[in-house]
Amino acid sequence: MFFASDNGSGASPEVMAALMRANHGFSRGYGADDITERVTNEIRRIFEAPDASVQLVATGTAANALALASMVQPWQAVFCHSHAHVAEDECGAPEFFSNGAKLVLVEGDHGLIDPQALQLAIASLGGSVHGVQPGALTLTNVTEAGTVYSPDQIAALARIARDHRLPTHLDGARFANALAATGATPAEMTWKAGVDALSFGGTKNGCLGVEAVIFFDPAKDWEVQLRRKRAGHLFSKNRFLAAQFEGFLAEDAWLARARHANAMAARLARGLAQTGTVMQRHPVEANVMFPEWPSGTHARLAAAGAVYYTYPASEGREAARLVTSWNTTEAEVDAFVSAITG
Repeated sequence: MFFASDNGSGASPEVMAALMRANHGFSRGYGADDITERVTNEIRRIFEAPDASVQLVATGTAANALALASMVQPWQAVFCHSHAHVAEDECGAPEFFSNGAKLVLVEGDHGLIDPQALQLAIASLGGSVHGVQPGALTLTNVTEAGTVYSPDQIAALARIARDHRLPTHLDGARFANALAATGATPAEMTWKAGVDALSFGGTKNGCLGVEAVIFFDPAKDWEVQLRRKRAGHLFSKNRFLAAQFEGFLAEDAWLARARHANAMAARLARGLAQTGTVMQRHPVEANVMFPEWPSGTHARLAAAGAVYYTYPASEGREAARLVTSWNTTEAEVDAFVSAITG
């Protein structure tokens, strides 16, 4: 019963098969191979963006940091939610890659940036040579609270940014889960809603380790290529990054895997609710949840073999983060719920 993170799951069969195919023979390096070309074209097709810049990297931190560094100057600010991954879990990489751009934290309930708070945050900067200048907005979908922005919510925030001539980036480490939750198309969730750049995640949804940095303005392509190389994230055997995406995207496997993860989360949330002792800190909308339960539950779950992250809670209560994956089974979900009640 592994619910610590979806990055703890293995690679899906279609991804492994694509890697094995890529392992035959020889190929040109540094992205000049046929697989990378096919994947680039497929991503452009999926996003209805035939001229988009698509660059592959191995980690989400690299994807986010490279994208943001390509959008701002060192004296500018990146507006993000106060609990965004770029703020709390990337060891200063966005600041480092951008040579010092400042992260400005914006509040909002359940991991979602409040539009009015964003307006005030942007208005508070600029106008003087002594202060940091507004630079870009970054959103996360699925959020760090497990909630999901709809395309309309993204569009509303991106419109605020655009009114101040700021570009918008979307951290999509769990982008497929957000699509599965909303039924939106990739284009509707990104450039049609005003998003300029996307970190398109594969690692958490059945890949070994690959993310795509997508800029919908092709004019950014050369700069992103140079930044990727300078940062040490251009793989010589790039075909093995591309092969993962080729298997991942084939026959919409990526969406099927995300739908399954979301369905397992919904099943888990229903089971927890039926115990009568569990409450959720945030709405359960994709594959991440934050339940609270009575003290002593952690010990009971650990004895049953459950693995997950614990969080602080009030006296007499315990809290956790649970994440379902593309290969979580109904039996594992049901066993977890039984261990709570048993």
